Amino acid sequence: MPTILVIDDNPAVATALETLFSLHDIDTCSVTTPDDGLALLAREAVDLVVQDMNFHADTTSGEEGVALFRAIRERHPDLPVILLTAWTHLESAVDLVKAGAADYLAKPWDDRKLLATVNNLLELAATRDELQRHRSGERRRRDALLREHDLRGLVFADAASEATLALACQVARSDLPVLITGPNGTGKEKYAEIIHANSSVRNGPFVAVNCGALPGELIEAELFGAEAGAYTGANKAREGKFEAADGGTLFLDEIGTLPLAGQVKLLRVLETGRFQRLGSNREREVKVRVVSATNADLASLIAAGQFREDLYYRLNAIELKLLPLAQRPDDILPLARHFLPHGKRLGAAAERALRAHAWPGNVRELRNTLQRAGLLSREEEMTPTDLGLHAAPVASVPPASADEPDRAAIEAALERAGGVLAQAASELGMSRQALYRRLDRLGIKRD
Repeated sequence: MPTILVIDDNPAVATALETLFSLHDIDTCSVTTPDDGLALLAREAVDLVVQDMNFHADTTSGEEGVALFRAIRERHPDLPVILLTAWTHLESAVDLVKAGAADYLAKPWDDRKLLATVNNLLELAATRDELQRHRSGERRRRDALLREHDLRGLVFADAASEATLALACQVARSDLPVLITGPNGTGKEKYAEIIHANSSVRNGPFVAVNCGALPGELIEAELFGAEAGAYTGANKAREGKFEAADGGTLFLDEIGTLPLAGQVKLLRVLETGRFQRLGSNREREVKVRVVSATNADLASLIAAGQFREDLYYRLNAIELKLLPLAQRPDDILPLARHFLPHGKRLGAAAERALRAHAWPGNVRELRNTLQRAGLLSREEEMTPTDLGLHAAPVASVPPASADEPDRAAIEAALERAGGVLAQAASELGMSRQALYRRLDRLGIKRD
């Protein structure tokens, strides 16, 4: 059951509020002075405060209420406060709402409006507390990942990236092959490095080969080696990537481009650890952890007869799916700041443009965008023009007055506040009611 503290020098006010709240399953405690209110808050848990603006009969300035509110806000920054004020002090109450008070009501109050405000604030506070617990849990998990694993300097903040990283570190302890899937530019090689760095063969070599960058006739020689004279131009024997990766990890990027003949040899190596160089009958044996990656639909390649189904299941003992950057939006700004050239910073409008962009090229596109902007921008603070990006178009809305925040500013504040309207309103310098009206005018849904 929630508890409300009433701070008012008039006992009749406290009695009336206690009666009203008790009828709606809300506990109430009351004090008559600011000092007693602050003392009670220091020793007891309270969910909401209802405070007067004056505490002496001969005082009407509202200064006592202002001082009390500021003291509460300093000591309990997340505690919602409702101000009870006479109309003559409405301006002071509005200023306090902009400074972080949850709401204000004029005396005499309307019971239904007061109860609606109280219930809304209690619900928002519960949502905020749940959000804080969730974020605290995320921080603990993230700190554990950073503390217990070598993440190779990967920059991340999104919960989806955290979950993928946790899985990568978990599967790293196994010797089973890992298949990393995802669009181009999502960092598949970085995840392969993380798997290697946290594996039992981390002290061995990490060898990467891009199967799609090699001519088809040379892929087998690149992977398995070749004896002198095995093909035109092979003037001397050479070892392949499997030999080079012996005792470590071999990362096979764009595995879907491997020719069928190479797929047969690869399957045998995965099953037996044995292979032959091109032009040789002598078997060689290696111990290699294989991590492969593709942006292709291997199931479609199998159906078209271009990829062996038995190899697919052998490679896919464990699959690690990397999401496109647009589906892990909380990674965008941390990555952008990481790629920022020295001496540059992102302005608020640039941050909004980065968040609004679809990033079809994923992390690679983001990195290139920031590097290009760093060369072209002349000012320390980057703008959307410097980035060469434009926010997604929005529905037409009536123009805002000069002192009203626009859609982008409101949506950004709501996102930072986790959807808590009172917190977003405070950040925007608006009353909660004004924010409600602005949301309605802009057509922004209230959760």
